[in-house]
Amino acid sequence: MLLSLIILYVLTLTYLSIVERFRNYASVITVQGWILLGIALLRLHSLDWIELGFIITETLIFKAIIVPAILHRVINKTKINRVRTSGTSQFNSLMLSIAALIISTVTTYYIADSSVNMVFFGVALYALLSGLILIVLRSRIFTHMIGFLVIENGVLLFSMAIGVEMPILINSAIMLDILMSVLMLGMFLTKVDKHIHTDNSDKLTHVKD
Repeated sequence: MLLSLIILYVLTLTYLSIVERFRNYASVITVQGWILLGIALLRLHSLDWIELGFIITETLIFKAIIVPAILHRVINKTKINRVRTSGTSQFNSLMLSIAALIISTVTTYYIADSSVNMVFFGVALYALLSGLILIVLRSRIFTHMIGFLVIENGVLLFSMAIGVEMPILINSAIMLDILMSVLMLGMFLTKVDKHIHTDNSDKLTHVKD
């Protein structure tokens, strides 16, 4: 079951490379939140019930419910619809995503360590690279926000790679996840939409304080 969830998570990362509509981005982030909840339940069941309860509560409430709700609110408020590819086709994006998956797999193979769950490590690295690809290739700020959320999910998976032995890492990753997500979403909702009235990062370079 755990392996099935991990494979499904990898498929969501690959799907992100060919998505064109922002609602699909938000839907993928929602699905990833529920997948991470399932992974946490299966991977971390041996932890103390207080720590496990905290992790499950954060993953369920924050990743699977609150963040997706905020993303849909942003979409409805700004009326954004489709992604601008900045000269990069879906095919090229997909090829970069596959290349990132191959790099993650090869890197994981060469740094294999018995103290680390290498499956989680490889998927976490793929999530990190996928988020970076979104940020680099897309021009819209909303897509950058999705990229950062994907990276944060990768950080959580990194912590799960050795989290059974060191649960403090997971707690630290979760706190960082909450802090960064709140800051990003808050900035988008209050500063960018209210004062700049644009969701294209290229235009922000012309805005002066």
